[in-house]
Amino acid sequence: MIPVRVGDKIAINIEDWGNINNKPVLFIHGWPQNHKTFEYQFMHLSQNGYRCIGIDLRGFGRSDGSWSEYNYDIFADDIKDVIDILNITEITLVGFSMGGAIAMHYIGKYFSERVSKVVFMGAAAPCFTKREGFPYGLEKSDCDRLIAQAIEDRPKMLSDFGTIFFEEKEGASVSQDTVRWLHQIGMEASPYATVKCLEVLRDADLRRDMMAVKDRNIPVAIFHGSHDKICPFDLAREMHKGIPQSKLVEFTESGHGLNIQEKAKTNEELMKFIG
Repeated sequence: MIPVRVGDKIAINIEDWGNINNKPVLFIHGWPQNHKTFEYQFMHLSQNGYRCIGIDLRGFGRSDGSWSEYNYDIFADDIKDVIDILNITEITLVGFSMGGAIAMHYIGKYFSERVSKVVFMGAAAPCFTKREGFPYGLEKSDCDRLIAQAIEDRPKMLSDFGTIFFEEKEGASVSQDTVRWLHQIGMEASPYATVKCLEVLRDADLRRDMMAVKDRNIPVAIFHGSHDKICPFDLAREMHKGIPQSKLVEFTESGHGLNIQEKAKTNEELMKFIG
């Protein structure tokens, strides 16, 4: 674990596995998680010649929290600071769920030659909720309910959220131990960050950033579970349509947590894409 101090002196926790001379893969986690949810990718990729770097976003995992705003702009600033401090190039940026939205905004705001490829994995993008001109995703009222539940009983809210995280059909289910592990990770997050990021997920519109990704013309992969109840598969279709150079990989046995539920396929597709 490496603490890195970003612009406003917030300590951001970094996990850095593998030879520093290997191709870097920078992972950005989802809500309300931290880098630990990429355990199976870190284990496999680092043993196969890649450098895996995980960021705990501010307010999550072992990173400092703050009473400032939580939004994609601030997260993108933090990621830029981390990349500059580590001085890494030829990066494959992998963003899961909310992390996918953050990766999209980072590319739109700070694209540089340091990032060579991007993977949107179960991404909450370009919009997490329905709005005018975008009839996909959850209802904004779904986020409002989660916010109210988080304020009233955060452990139960996370437990209920865990029941829709994976596809539970016969032969595709994950162990209850895994569900409890993710619940524990969620409880490590700042309660304030948990609520504020739900507000961002509810309100953010990244369609302009998606167009910026298209215009940058960098290689893009979209990994998405067919049975995702959190970020419905329609979001993946819209990203694929909006970014014509992208490669869409459907995970037919997965819900939202595809990197755990179909970890072997995730690892294989990641290595094929990174090269």
